[in-house]
Amino acid sequence: MPHLAYLSLGSNIGDREQNLRVAIERLQKIGHVHAVSSYYETEPVDVTDQAWFVNCAVALETPATPAELMTQLLEIEHAMGRKRVHKKGPRTIDIDILLFGDVVLDTPEVTIPHPAMHQRRFVLVPVAEIAPGLMHPVLKKTIESLRRELPEGQMVKKFKED
Repeated sequence: MPHLAYLSLGSNIGDREQNLRVAIERLQKIGHVHAVSSYYETEPVDVTDQAWFVNCAVALETPATPAELMTQLLEIEHAMGRKRVHKKGPRTIDIDILLFGDVVLDTPEVTIPHPAMHQRRFVLVPVAEIAPGLMHPVLKKTIESLRRELPEGQMVKKFKED
């Protein structure tokens, strides 16, 4: 039975916009892409001494389990040249599972909902664009209400093509 997963994609190395496009094309090979948000340019969080990111959110219908989907996403990242040199450092592509239906899961391989999604403007703004009424299964709040509750900071602006 298919599940609807919400993913966060980000890139801050190379042609960031093209990296997102390639990742979305590859996602279409492992499931059905229901929606893609606008692209947003976002300042880095945690490790701030790096280039700004371009981020988006994707709603993906998948027959995979959460663990299988995580494996598929890691394979896409690897195929696109992702090197895990520094935690939260620069990357060609980063794909995170934010939500997976109503699943709540905490294993060594994957944690759903993503444990920091409710604190990250670069995640909530794009997801709120495509699914504002989506409910966080643990916090029992909509994505839009979580976005509105964020403190000031974390610059996120629609990405404009050159």
